[in-house]
Amino acid sequence: MMKETPTKGGPDTLSVLVGGKAGAGVDRSGTILGKLLNRLGYRTFIHRDYPSIIRGGHTFSIIRAAKDRIAAHREEVDVILALDRETFTLHQHRLKEEGICLCDAREKTVLPHPRAFGIPLAEILREEKAPAVMTNTCMIGAFAKTIGIDFTLLETILRQELRKETELNVKVAKRGYETVKEVLTIEPLRQEILPLITGNQAIALGLVKGGLDAYVSYPMTPTTPILHYLAGVSGDFGLDILHLENEISVILTALGYAYAGKRAAVGTSGGGFCLMTEGLSLAGMAELPILIVMGQRPGPSTGLPTYSAQTELLFALHAGQGEFPRFLAAPGDAEEAYYWSALGLRISWEFQIPAIILSDKDLGESFYNFDRGLAGDPEALNLLPEKEGRNSSANTGQDLPYRRYTLTGAGISPLAFPPLAGGIIKVNSYEHDEAGITTEDPRQTMVMQEKRLRKAEYLARALEAVKTVNTYEGENQEMALLCWGSNKGPCFEVGRRLGLKVIQPVVLNPFPTRQFQQALTGVKKLITVENNATAQLGRLIRNYGFQACGQILKTDGRPFSLEELEEKVKGAIA
Repeated sequence: MMKETPTKGGPDTLSVLVGGKAGAGVDRSGTILGKLLNRLGYRTFIHRDYPSIIRGGHTFSIIRAAKDRIAAHREEVDVILALDRETFTLHQHRLKEEGICLCDAREKTVLPHPRAFGIPLAEILREEKAPAVMTNTCMIGAFAKTIGIDFTLLETILRQELRKETELNVKVAKRGYETVKEVLTIEPLRQEILPLITGNQAIALGLVKGGLDAYVSYPMTPTTPILHYLAGVSGDFGLDILHLENEISVILTALGYAYAGKRAAVGTSGGGFCLMTEGLSLAGMAELPILIVMGQRPGPSTGLPTYSAQTELLFALHAGQGEFPRFLAAPGDAEEAYYWSALGLRISWEFQIPAIILSDKDLGESFYNFDRGLAGDPEALNLLPEKEGRNSSANTGQDLPYRRYTLTGAGISPLAFPPLAGGIIKVNSYEHDEAGITTEDPRQTMVMQEKRLRKAEYLARALEAVKTVNTYEGENQEMALLCWGSNKGPCFEVGRRLGLKVIQPVVLNPFPTRQFQQALTGVKKLITVENNATAQLGRLIRNYGFQACGQILKTDGRPFSLEELEEKVKGAIA
C-alpha cells in the first residue's frame, strides 16, 4: 500500500487531482473517483474548484482518501489526471516526487516528469466512435488499473453514475484500463462503507427530516444544488418546489406558506439575502416561521460567484430593520449540516422566528462521508417544556375570537391556520395588539416588543440541552484554534497533528456563552481561523467578553489546505 511518512493524527493514503476545461466532465470524474475510493472502505473528501463559466477556463477536483475521518484537502497529491496540458502546468508543483501523472499520449513528450504515463485517448475514442467528453471515462479506467483496483468495481460505479450511453462509457473505460500497468497498490479496508454526499445534500435531507413542506428559491451559487436535489426527490416526500423570478418573491412566497401552516425554507447567497432582508423583518414582526439557507461566497456584490468565503456572519446577525430574535447556526460538516437544518426548521416553528443556516461554497459543494450515528437525532430535543413555555390558559385557536399574538410567558403565541371556522387569522407587519390589529399605542408597542424578545431567552435556555460548541482536546490545552463553518475540517485535523485544542461554536445566535466559556477552560492563547478579512467571529465573541489574541485569515476565495493551515498555525504559535 502506498503510504506517506507517518505524522501525528494518521497518514494519508491517497490524494488525486483531476483537472481540465469546464464542461469536460471534471466534476463528474471527481465524484466517480471519490466513490471508487469510498467503496474500498476509505474515508473520502472531495474538494471542487471551478470558474463561473459554463465552458472553457480551468476546473479541478482534489479527491482525498484516508483510513480515518477527514474533511479537508491536501496541497500535495499522489496522482494527477491531466485531461489537458494546462492541468499539469498549473498543478505540477503539487505532485509528490514519487507521484504519477496520467495524460494524453500526445502530451507526454512535453510533460517534464519521469512518472508521466501517456494514454492513447484520441485513438481509443476514434476506434470506439466515442465523443470527446468520454476522455475522462477513459482516464478513470487507466487510473483504476494504475492503483490496482479491479475493473468489476469500477464498472459497477460507472453504471450507477452514468445513465447516458452507459455501455459505451464502460467500454471506453475498459480500453483505458487495458493500456497501463499497475504502478501503485491500494488495499481495501475492512471498515463500514459510509455514504458520500455533499453538504448541500445533507442540508436538503435535514430539511426533509425537520418536516419540510415547501422549498422556494431563485438559483444562486452555492445553494442552487439544494433546489435541484429537492426537486429530484419532491415526489418521494410530497414537497412543493418553486423556482421563482427573484429573491423578493421567494421569501414572500415562503412566508405565505408559513401563514397557511406549511413549513417552508428558502436558499440563497449573500446578494440574494440582501433582497430578502425586508421580508426577514416582516417575519420578525409578523412572527412567521421561516428557515433561510445562506451559502456564503466572496463579495462585495457579485465578487467571486463560484468560490467560498465566511463574510456574512455579521450580516446574517444584524440584517433587517428593527430588533427581533433569530436563530443562527453554522454547521461544519455533513452531519452537522443535516442535524442543524432539521433542528433549525423545528426551532423556527416552535418559536415562530426566522432561522438561518449559514453555509458556504466549500461546505455546500464538497463531498463528505456521512455517518448517521454522528449526526444525532434532531427530534430528541424537547425544545420548550410546557411548564416553562406557553401560558396554559392562552388562546388555542379553537376558542373564538382567535388572538394571533396572545401574550404568553415565553412570548410564543398559539398558532392557527386558515381556514378557521368563524374566526379570522390576522398577521400584521405594522405594530399590533394581540388580535393583530394595528396599533401605535406606546404601552402596547412596548408590551409586544418585549413579548417578541422573550423568545430569545427561552430559546437560549432550550439550547442548553444540546451541544452547541464542539472541541478537540489536544495535549496542549493552553493553545487553541477558534473556527466556525467549513474550517472545522482543516482546523480539527491540524489540531490533532500539532496537539492543539480546537473550539468550534456551531450556534452563533443566541450565542452559547456558558458552553463557550467551558470550552475555553485552561486556554491562554486563542487564535481565530476564518475565511474573511476582518475576523468576524473574533469580533462577535468580544461582545460576550471573550478575546482572541491572534488571527489566521484567508481572503482569496479558496479554503485552507491542510499544509497551508498547518504552516500558518506553526507561525502563529511560535
